[in-house]
Amino acid sequence: MQRTPINPWNWSLPLGYNQAEQIEGVTRQVICAGQTAVDANGAPQHPNDMRGQIGLALDNLEAVLTEAGMGLANVIRLGVFATDVDEALKNFDLLGMRFGPLNCAPPMTLLGVIRLAIPGLMFEIEATAAA
Repeated sequence: MQRTPINPWNWSLPLGYNQAEQIEGVTRQVICAGQTAVDANGAPQHPNDMRGQIGLALDNLEAVLTEAGMGLANVIRLGVFATDVDEALKNFDLLGMRFGPLNCAPPMTLLGVIRLAIPGLMFEIEATAAA
């Protein structure tokens, strides 16, 4: 898979994402459902702790990708939903710690929402990955 970043301007790069990416040579895609801060039984974890929820949601996303034979480096698109956008952005360094060392800056959308499907959850991340 060949990734070519497309950035007519560079303001998004310090935030950790490209405006677009041209993807070529893909033989397989995985479309992940939104991952949240739940344990293996689906029970919410880290109540009122955005940082803890982001970390566990990323762990869960990584587990889904691993099960599909991929990893975070394969992510080509992210959708992020947060009940408190400002609090989520304060903790986006967690995304940088995971994606940055992989030189992976997938296009991303962050949306503020009133609530997520399970009460108490504050952060959800969905991804499309390709290889």
